[in-house]
Parts: sequence; structure tokens; C-alpha cells
Amino acid sequence: MNCRSLPHVSGSTQRRGSLERLRTGNRRAVTGLLATEGPLSRADLARGTGLSRTTVSSLVRDLIESGHVVETEDRGTPYKGGSGRPPLLVRLATPSGGVAGVDVGHRHVRVAVADRSGAILAEAETAVDVDAHGAGALDEAAKMVRAMARKAEIPMTDLQAVGMCVPAPIDRRSAQISSGILPGWRDLVPSEELERRLKIPVVADNDANLGALAELHHGAGHGTSDVIYVKVASGLGAGIILGGRLHRGTTGIAGEIGHVQLHEDGRVCRCGNRGCLETEASAPRLLSLLRPAYDDDLTTERVLELDLLGDAGVRRVLSDAGRTIGRALADLCNSLNPEMIVMGGSLGSSPAMVEGIRASLDRYAQPATAAAVRVVSGQLGDRAEVVGAVALAVARVGAI
Repeated sequence: MNCRSLPHVSGSTQRRGSLERLRTGNRRAVTGLLATEGPLSRADLARGTGLSRTTVSSLVRDLIESGHVVETEDRGTPYKGGSGRPPLLVRLATPSGGVAGVDVGHRHVRVAVADRSGAILAEAETAVDVDAHGAGALDEAAKMVRAMARKAEIPMTDLQAVGMCVPAPIDRRSAQISSGILPGWRDLVPSEELERRLKIPVVADNDANLGALAELHHGAGHGTSDVIYVKVASGLGAGIILGGRLHRGTTGIAGEIGHVQLHEDGRVCRCGNRGCLETEASAPRLLSLLRPAYDDDLTTERVLELDLLGDAGVRRVLSDAGRTIGRALADLCNSLNPEMIVMGGSLGSSPAMVEGIRASLDRYAQPATAAAVRVVSGQLGDRAEVVGAVALAVARVGAI
């Protein structure tokens, strides 16, 4: 029997390969943080990535020499308000071309085209029956990307990446929708399907995760590192930021608080279980409770107006919903100890709902945990998901 010996790889060669992979990963961490946060000092980069200042200084020097990063003329603020000399800031070099963000909701598609820094140049939205017609929604999204690229005067050949938001969890292993929430998307891989239509790299994530990224970097959560973003709309879900980074979980479904079970014999949920939180506190459920006393055409926009006007019935229903959601969030806060909860979605900005969540946290979370967490309304409204999709695309391009 002939035996073929395997090629010998020396220990020094293996070590060099490991070190290069480590350095490549560190470069991606630095450029990814600059892509989402904008100009930062070297000390800020060290704190944001967890790398040592010596490592960050070496990486930044290499990135400046390669043309990927430049120093700005502006200076930052000394750490913790110190009296030292303001630090120099660095930012990603802004090459030509752009990126696109695609927000696929349950009933709409919204598209934004931005430059490589993430500044949005053109944006549009159209009504689409997304849930039942996955292929049709993707066709519309591709058409809108082309139209917005023309409006932004960016050739399609200069679009570098597309970030895509879908209103359902995505399995990290298969990149498919990981539940039965979107029946018309069965067997579709959203990122691959849109990439096939556009011939541009596409990266996808769910709506709560991208809303969390948007509010973290451009909204109410800016400057924090441990945040739970809660979206209350046609469904109910959360995006979890830990240590400044999005936590997706092993299969990509971390934060699905809408499917925490409240009642074993409750209403059947679209996920297939019974008695989920979503069946009690989502926007459609709350509208169904209010319409008999108000108007059959009652909308979430009108509900928010009545809440701000102090309408007793609306405030009672929204406050009760907030307490119900807050009960689930109290358990999550006991485990994660976040600094902030940001409320988003069509009803997330409701003052009565925020008050109800606050009351449940104070009652059910550990006292120190409850005292440490703030509950606020998001600042980006219904644009949070498309802003997050653009940020995802910028990070994809910046991850060199």
C-alpha cells in the first residue's frame, strides 16, 4: 500500500497565519466601528473595540498608510471631560460610490441610497403586500433601488453593498426566514434573492435588530453600549445591543420577546403557539380593543394623537399594554442589566405605553436593575429600519 505523506507546516508558519487572521479581524473591528459611529479618537476606538491602545494605534497607522482611514481637522473631547489636549479624530476615507438600504415591512418597501459615509441622498416608500408575495416584494425593492440610485446620481455599477431589513427573524445558518411569519417567503433566501436581482452584495437582518443599530448610532441610544430596542408594530420584537455590539444569538433569533408565552390557552399566534405576548400587545390587537369605542377606521397615528391629548380610554389601553410588555422586559433586564430601553415602531413612542413599561420594571425587575435602566421613545420613528439597513451596508463595505 502506498502512503502519501502530508505536507509539513511549521509552527512558525501557523503562528504567522494566526496572527494575520487576528490582525485582519482587528482591522475589521476598527473600520466597522468607524463606519457606524463616524469620526473617533484612538482612545474611543480602543474603548469601543476592546483592543489595547497600542494595538489600535498600530492599526490606525497602517490604515492611514493604506488610504482606508484619514485624520480629520477636528478634535474630540478629552475622556470624561478631562482638561488635557483634545484628541485627534480619525474617520474612514470617503471613496466614490454608495450603498443602499432596503426596509421591507409587512405592508411597505422603503429604499434609501446613501454615499459611503451613510449620508442619505435619495429615499422613497411604496405600499406592497409583503407577507404573501415575497418574490413580488423583492422585485419592487430592486426596481426602487435602481430608481433611487438614478435620483442620487450614483451609477448602479458604483453601488458597493445593500443592507436589507425584513420583518421576521433570519436563521444565521441558512439565511432563510426562520419562522412561519411570512408565508409568501417560504424557501426564499432574502439576501440571495435581492443580490441576484441587483448583482450587488446584499446583507440582511431583521427589523428589530436594524432599528436597534439605527437608534444606537444615530438616535436615542447614541453614546450608550447596552441597549434593548423594542419595536411595537404589526408584531413585537426586540433588538439587543451588548457592549456596543448587536447580539443575534446562535441562530439569529435573540430578542423575540413577542413570542414569550403569557397564557397556555390564549389566542393562537402567527408563529403557531398560543398566548404569545404579541397576541396581547401588538398594534393590531390594541386597535381591535379601541375601535368599538372610537372608530372602525381608527389608525395608529390617531391613537398616538389621542394619547398625547390625554384621552382616558386610549391611555388606559396603551398603559395596560406597556405593563404587559414591561413584565417580559423586567425578566430580560434582570438577565442583561441594560442602560436603556428604546421604544420604536408605530406605537412605541406612546407616552402612556412608556409609562406602563416603567411601572412594570419598577415592580418586577431587581431594584438596582430597575434604577439603572431608562425607558425612552426612539428618535427615528418609522425611518429607523431603513437607517439601520444603510448602516449595515456601510459596515459591510467598511469591513476590509
